[in-house]
Amino acid sequence: MEGEPTLRLRIFDLNCWAIRYLSKRRQERVRLIGDTLRQEGFDLVLLQEVWSEQDYSDLRVKLAGCYPFSHYFRSGVIGSGLCVFSRFPILDTLLYQYSLNGYPYMLQHGDWFCGKSVGVSVGVTDPLLSLSLQLHAEYCREKDAYLPHRLVQAWELAQFIRHTSKAADVVLLGGDLNMHPEDVGIRLLRGWTGLRDAFAEATRFEGCKNGCTLVPDNCFTDKSELLPFPLGIRIDYILYKAISSFTVKCEELKTTTGPALGTDIPFSDHEAVMATLHIQRQGQPVGATLGTADLALVDVVTEARTEVGVGLRAAQRQRYSSGRMAVLALLLLLLQAAAALGTLAGLGAEQPFPKLSFCLLAFLALGVLVLAAGLHLFHTMEVKMLHGTEDQMWMALRALQERP
Repeated sequence: MEGEPTLRLRIFDLNCWAIRYLSKRRQERVRLIGDTLRQEGFDLVLLQEVWSEQDYSDLRVKLAGCYPFSHYFRSGVIGSGLCVFSRFPILDTLLYQYSLNGYPYMLQHGDWFCGKSVGVSVGVTDPLLSLSLQLHAEYCREKDAYLPHRLVQAWELAQFIRHTSKAADVVLLGGDLNMHPEDVGIRLLRGWTGLRDAFAEATRFEGCKNGCTLVPDNCFTDKSELLPFPLGIRIDYILYKAISSFTVKCEELKTTTGPALGTDIPFSDHEAVMATLHIQRQGQPVGATLGTADLALVDVVTEARTEVGVGLRAAQRQRYSSGRMAVLALLLLLLQAAAALGTLAGLGAEQPFPKLSFCLLAFLALGVLVLAAGLHLFHTMEVKMLHGTEDQMWMALRALQERP
């Protein structure tokens, strides 16, 4: 109600880039992150890419005094990498894993194995829905093969927020979205949910120019990836919205700017994002904000549906190619089996190939069959998910266009 004191909420968000055996100076950086969080005393900490549960355990022990409540979200083969530390009680948690998350055969990228997800925690005195997440990485902006998957993830995330935030008073979302501010995916997410960007709304800002979180000055970043962007790119966000009788304002937003204080290294290859939000109860409920049904939102959903359609046709081609390869491998195996049976029955001439070569060819054909069948199954599932998302977007477009 009016006159109640404002809740001042300080949030810390960081993609930690803590990949065991691969990330440079990982253990040293995790210790540095823990020391800083203990000194600063934030209210809510959202971390991504904490791939080692041992690193999470070390952080939990170190931060137990100032962040007594924490949770690590597990998914995929190597884990989601998501964890939350909170000064307030965490009442409940939920993990939602995206239906599409890259390709298992792209081993050099590895997104499929980690099971990219959104981790949800509910806490604070009044119901507050906080989400820590990471979407599929872009890798190559000029030839972004993962754009349809990232759009499916953005759409599923938007739908997830709309359906899970009805009982919340405030929704906070922080994480590495792997999208530039004007990309169709981030516009779709914000437009469909009504989330507001803390960088755009902040009364005061301090940090890297334009709020960039992947900057060429960082010693851990791949400078070649940032050549088209001399100032860097902004792909880490803190988004928020108020529901029911609450209002939220962003008083201040900060990003780190290179090496941590008193050290020669930054926390990660990403800069951290820190926001100070003011949450206040109003006199009358204002209703849930679920996005604006205007022409701009129609255009965004249309653009996203078009890109998903492009990905759907590409997936259909890959499904056809892998299916054809599986059929050819099966035919080769059948021909070899017929030749072998004919030789054993004495119905044909002696085996024209040496037995070793014949066996190696059979194993090769069997391997191709198994691989192609697996790819065909995967791309069949991909086609179904893309087609389902395309249908959902079409229904959403129709509903938007029919609104008065």
